[in-house]
Amino acid sequence: MGRSEVQKSRTDDPVRRALRGGKAALTHEERGTGERAFLVGLEYRVRSRNAAKKSITAGAQAARDAATSVTTGAKAPSIPEFSAEESLDELHTLASSAGAVVVGQVLQRRDRPDPATLIGAGKLEEIAGAAAASDADLILFDHDLSPSQQRNIERILRKRVIDRTQLILDIFARHAKTREGQLQVELAQLEYMLPRLAGRGVEMSQLGGGIGTRGPGETQLETDRRKIYRRIRHVKEQIENVRRIRAQQRQRRESAPIATVALVGYTNAGKSTLFNAMTKAEVLASSQMFATLDPTIRGVELPSKRKVLLSDTVGFIRNLPHTLVSAFRATLEEVQKASLILHVSDASSPLTAEQDAQVELVLKELESEKKPRLHVMNKIDLLEPKQREALRDDAQTVHVSGARGVGVATLLERIDQMLEEDPIRRVKLRVPQKEGKVLAMLAAKARIYAREYQDGVVEMEAEAPESVVRSVKEWVK
Repeated sequence: MGRSEVQKSRTDDPVRRALRGGKAALTHEERGTGERAFLVGLEYRVRSRNAAKKSITAGAQAARDAATSVTTGAKAPSIPEFSAEESLDELHTLASSAGAVVVGQVLQRRDRPDPATLIGAGKLEEIAGAAAASDADLILFDHDLSPSQQRNIERILRKRVIDRTQLILDIFARHAKTREGQLQVELAQLEYMLPRLAGRGVEMSQLGGGIGTRGPGETQLETDRRKIYRRIRHVKEQIENVRRIRAQQRQRRESAPIATVALVGYTNAGKSTLFNAMTKAEVLASSQMFATLDPTIRGVELPSKRKVLLSDTVGFIRNLPHTLVSAFRATLEEVQKASLILHVSDASSPLTAEQDAQVELVLKELESEKKPRLHVMNKIDLLEPKQREALRDDAQTVHVSGARGVGVATLLERIDQMLEEDPIRRVKLRVPQKEGKVLAMLAAKARIYAREYQDGVVEMEAEAPESVVRSVKEWVK
């Protein structure tokens, strides 16, 4: 092999590309842009106590296990589950978000997973034929694969195999714009890649390729593993610096009576569109999954004239990889520290209940499930007129359309009612007309219901935050 070929081989190696840091672990071609993808879904048939068979997706089983793990000493709650077909449809959307062209799909139903290949050798032969017939470039599994399963499947199919976690990581890598987001994605990619180094090519298991190159030194695999460990430590240190800076910024914000409200929800529920409608900001709002990765915080004035900070966060998804939850903990701390959580759901989706259940699981993992919360049903403009007319807000739910601005005023009123920081007081005031600065401040920061002028004094009835009332207490009647 010539020198240029050696250089090209090293450049094409995904591990070395990952070690250079700050970039996606996959090249433009490997990320799936224009690539032809064949999807593989898996559904388990499990027996209930009465011996009747029922089906459950691999992802639903994982969600059920997660619910059991957070419910100690009690029976796990009933969780709405995605059907196998719905789960495969979501994988199709994920693949499209990664730039792939889906050319075929197959769904297998099994009693239990095959430990070696997940779906069994016979089914793999069938998939190999279907993938060849559709000229597929890669196979996407709607399930997490162990390193050995991935190697075994690739050996049989002779095509690149990507599991659900790797696909989500790649989409995150495409959308991370800030240095913080790129660091968080890189950490998740490196931790995902580490157990998958073995068996990724002969060049990783020996020192050299010819006479005179063999020796007692460490193998290429050990070298790459050591380099990745070193890079992981470095990235974690940088992320820890981000967390420290965020904590300092949060302390400065908390020193003033300004509450933080966090938007959370399933990916593509319309959080960024609603965020823009509430703040008049111009955050990227896209129909692609995970269009928002980097947190954005903007100030919002409520009807009471109180100021709050609104935080737009990364969307959740079914079986969100644990490595991503851990890597994005610096970002998701905004949810943990928020005074109020706005859980945004897509009212037009037939899978709203299932998606909401997955959001609950992530909130439990963040230990934020008991925080004050308001459920915001978004995208009501996509419903039929009769469905919209039947909608009714209640104490826990508000219906809005972020795209059309419908219901946003009601949402702000409800936030105003629910926030406990710097509570609103209704007071009567007698302010001398010569106190122009005080009158201007009240006009800017209070909601004035009545005002009368007599004998050089302005009598008014107003609602204002406690901090404002304290500043004018000498004129309170």
